[in-house]
Amino acid sequence: MPQRRSHVAPSAAQTELAAALTALRESLETPTDFPAAVLAEAADAEAATPGLDLRDIPFVTLDPLGSRDLDQAFHLERRDAGYTVRYAIADVPGFVAPGGAVDTEARRRGQTLYAADGTIPLHPKVLSEDRASLLADVDRPALVWTFSLDSAGVAEEFRLERALIRSRAQLDYASTQVALDRGEGGPAALLPEIGALRIEQEKLRGGASLNLPDEEVVRHSDGTYEIERRHPLPVEEWNAQLSLMTGMAAASLMIDAGVGILRTMPQPDEKSFEAFRHQTEALGRPWTTGRYGEYLRRLDRADPMTLPVLEAAASLFRGAGYVTFDGAVPSEIEQAAIAAPYAHATAPLRRLVDRWSLAICLAASEGREVPGWVRESLDDLPALMQESGQRASKLDSATINCVEAALLTPLVGATVDATVIEVRGERGTIQLADPAVTASAPIPADTVPGAVVPLQVVRADIARGEIEFSV
Repeated sequence: MPQRRSHVAPSAAQTELAAALTALRESLETPTDFPAAVLAEAADAEAATPGLDLRDIPFVTLDPLGSRDLDQAFHLERRDAGYTVRYAIADVPGFVAPGGAVDTEARRRGQTLYAADGTIPLHPKVLSEDRASLLADVDRPALVWTFSLDSAGVAEEFRLERALIRSRAQLDYASTQVALDRGEGGPAALLPEIGALRIEQEKLRGGASLNLPDEEVVRHSDGTYEIERRHPLPVEEWNAQLSLMTGMAAASLMIDAGVGILRTMPQPDEKSFEAFRHQTEALGRPWTTGRYGEYLRRLDRADPMTLPVLEAAASLFRGAGYVTFDGAVPSEIEQAAIAAPYAHATAPLRRLVDRWSLAICLAASEGREVPGWVRESLDDLPALMQESGQRASKLDSATINCVEAALLTPLVGATVDATVIEVRGERGTIQLADPAVTASAPIPADTVPGAVVPLQVVRADIARGEIEFSV
């Protein structure tokens, strides 16, 4: 569906929305301000001394426009018939003292939360948006992965080292995509080539990606809110392949070391596959050949039935979690959508678990014992991440619900055209183009996914984030 921008203009609804979002934060008991001891320790934190100087390598970062918490930087170059990929990760383990005030507060938070009116960071901003962030034109300590890829994009070997780097530029997705589409050179010139090869390797492994459109609440300087719905740009998918490759390398190191924490997801069972096959047939886009990942990649984004198919496919991407081990490696260690063992190890500024993964990987790469603090706290991580993940999910969904109700407030009593993207008995998941709203609603009998139906907006409760429609 084309991107739409629907504003909640300054009004009584806008005032009510601001109050609802504030109440939402309070109801989640989300920590916002940092205690004084945490701020003081963060301000005084000294990075670990890098053993390698890579400031001559012209790294760059690639993130959403305006980002300050920059976890990764990359450098890409040709090597004989293949490529060398350097992927630098912010050295958060070098800044955070185990058992200190910053560490204790980070364990309480679990991850950075993204609210409509700003972020609730995992670490104080003096670290996450300044001294530990891989900002351009300043020296920064980093944990640098170096990959040697062959001509097909296979990682033949890799290593991890602590180094001092200096990023040359902070690139953003939109302008980088424009530059690449124009065929311009620059630091990201090889990203489409390497990204495409890594996507092909994903296909060969049997991996699958569920590229549902992103829904994001955006707050503007004039106090208005909107929901932006868009598909990721190709450059975002290519960039994500670098992170996936690194996560698989981290998993490999931890498995070999016999200690670690992996991000796992079970393979869908045959009952789930069969249900999905029936849904694709009902949608007129039957999955008849190949693996489900291949089928999803073949879908045409311009096809109005693609979104209903992707919504149905979401049932195949369930059950993700973390598994820890110290000694015997568990039998179930694969992330089914990636089709390989995988670990979170590329976003330590924004996600707690990555600090543990990186500390283990660095010790394994250097032939050292894994730090005691890692082993002592490893089993605590799955519960900490689950709790923070639930908090983030609730904040995201409740925020969108409140904004959607505010967007529909002026339309109460009016009839709108809604596209049905999923049918569940007498109700369905419906999507409005303008304003950009996705909701559950009653639908006429015998309605099929993809149909456009008229619905009346009966009620829009901003405080509760509830919308009511009638046929």
